[in-house]
Parts: sequence; structure tokens; C-alpha cells
Amino acid sequence: MTQQQTEGGDVRLTGISKTYGSFTAVHPLDLTVPQGSFFALLGASGCGKTTTLRIIAGLEDTTTGTVSLGGRDITDLPPYKRPVNTVFQSYALFPHLDVSENIAFGLRRRGIRSVGKQVGEMLDLVQLGDFARRKPHQLSGGQQQRVAVARALINHPQVLLLDEPLGALDLKLRRQMQLELKRIQTEVGITFVHVTHDQEEAMTMADTVAVMNGGRVEQLGAPAELYENPRTTFVANFLGTSNLIEGRIVSTGTDVVVAAGGGKLRLPGGRCPSSAESGGKVLVGVRPEKISLTHTDDAAAIPDGRNRVAGRITDSSFIGVSTQYVVESPAGTALQVYEQNIERDGRLVPGAEVVLHWNPEHTFGLDAAQHIHAGAEALEEAA
Repeated sequence: MTQQQTEGGDVRLTGISKTYGSFTAVHPLDLTVPQGSFFALLGASGCGKTTTLRIIAGLEDTTTGTVSLGGRDITDLPPYKRPVNTVFQSYALFPHLDVSENIAFGLRRRGIRSVGKQVGEMLDLVQLGDFARRKPHQLSGGQQQRVAVARALINHPQVLLLDEPLGALDLKLRRQMQLELKRIQTEVGITFVHVTHDQEEAMTMADTVAVMNGGRVEQLGAPAELYENPRTTFVANFLGTSNLIEGRIVSTGTDVVVAAGGGKLRLPGGRCPSSAESGGKVLVGVRPEKISLTHTDDAAAIPDGRNRVAGRITDSSFIGVSTQYVVESPAGTALQVYEQNIERDGRLVPGAEVVLHWNPEHTFGLDAAQHIHAGAEALEEAA
């Protein structure tokens, strides 16, 4: 099966929602999954991502809205009539059947007798040709997962849905399987919709990520765009770690100047909320790995034009590839800095006075009012 052999079209969710009594699992949303893409629904438990996936599969009815595939409305079609297959975290392989027969199951169920060629193609695709006669209990978790994918793909679905398929694997194997699934998707060209709570997994595999929170899509885009230019505090903190510094806008234009942490910080105008205006509050964001640490004694050597914040190291952790520092400053009580261990400065220890500095281009701005609103909502839900 090659990319040219696949058929289908975009998956379109229009105004779909799902309520259970007084609880809303998915608020009305519109979402388009482009044909042939690797699309991830990312979020914490209870955010609505699995419910959205099950609506596409037909395993959940919509409360409102429609589901279409390639322009065809499939909202009322039962799961077995949809050109969609699902791979679950449990894999659900038949223990009494060998690998070949597990993969062939869907074809045999449809009454197809001559399955050898297609099963052979699937075994080659998932690189399990030497394991055809083994039973599931004789396979590793990663191999079982590949059998489950092959069993789903042999039916030539237009869309493959993956519900936390790597959740049961250990970290090292999970990372290997992320690359393996991406290779398989690229090779077959079928639309993959992948549900996960693991941001690294979503960013490694997906072309497009929809970050979900509280039954809504907070932000949709390419992994790099979401990471470098988050639009909400939830996205900024769910995708990695962000330092968020409260400030007040001094001036706007090509660059926005913000008074914060006892000094002034700059960021590109295009990376500031559209509602930003002089005198207004804003959160200045910067990722820990974008920041450099310099001991106060060497502050004069820091190039002009960089954003600067003075502080004192309160904690440091050596983790091999980098050292992670926690810094207390007027800009925040626990700013985080990740520095690669290339040339370590022995003076950078807890108690040391330092200057944090970074390129203004690596700075983003968030709506401070939205942050306060989100915090109030979180407290309300917790209560």
C-alpha cells in the first residue's frame, strides 16, 4: 500500500459537543483533520480528547454537530460502517492466534480467503516478518503494538484512530515506537488521529496538534508554532515549561516594551496579545532553555540589546545533558533556567548573584487578564 493508493478526504467536525447530564465533556467545536496528516489531540485526563476520538469512531453519539469524512456525513453511521479503524492502548490481540492470523482477522471476517499477500505486506510494513508464527505472549509490548497497527491497517481504512497506543510501554520503547509510528504513517499516507497526554509524544509524531483543555481546543497548530508562540498560559505550561513574568506595557509598536522585574523587557509586537495597549498588564514569557546565566561579576560582558533580569540562584540540579537552575528575582520567585553542560561555570551555585539574559526575539506575551480568569476557573473546579 502506497500513498497513491489511499483514498479519503478531510475529517471535519462541525459544531460537535457531548454532554452527560449536567456535565459537558466536549464543548461545541469545529475541527478539520487534513487528509493524509498525522494529527494529535493532546491534553490532560478529562479534557475531552478521547471523547472526541470516540465520536469520530462512532463509539459515542454527538449531543450536537456533525462528523464528515471526505465531504460525506457519517454522523449517524454505526462504527462498523465507517471507513475508520481504532487501535487502543490494550491492543486487544487474540491470544490463541499467531501474529499472521491476528493481522488477517479483519479480512477473514469479511469473507476474504486469500489473505497471504496482504498479510505479508503488513508484516513487512511493521517489520515483523520473522515473527509471523509467534503468539502475542511471545512478543514484547512494542511488537504487540505493531501487530495491532497492522491488523487495523490491513482493512485499508481512510482514517486510523490511536487512543493512547504507547501508554503501556516503558520510556525508551515508547520513544522508539513514536518514530516507528511516524514512519508507518508516512509510508502508507493514511490519516492518523492520535490521542495522548504526553506532549513530547505529540510533538515528535504529529504534523498538527490540537491542545485540549476543559472540553475545548485551546490552540491548534504545528508543534514548533505551539511551543514557540503559545497563546494561552495553559498551552505555555502544558507544552514544556515557561517562565511567566508579570509586567505593564510601556510602549507598543514593532517591539513592545514592558516594565517588569525592576527593569524593562522587550518582545516582538507580533508575539504580544492583540489586546495589548500602553499601560495594560501583560505576562512576559520565555522558555528556560532560551535563557543564559552569567555571574554578576561578568555582567559587563553581556551584549547590548538582550533582555536582562537580576537574581540569585536558589537551587541547581545536574541532569547530564544540562543543569537546571531555579533563580529568585524581582521578576519572579522561581524562574527556571536550563543550561547545556558545555562549559560549566563553577561559580553558578546556590546563593550566587546572577544575571539572566536572553534574545528579545525568544520572548512571547500573554494576556494577564486571561491568566487570572483561568486561575479562577481552576480554583472553582477544584472546589
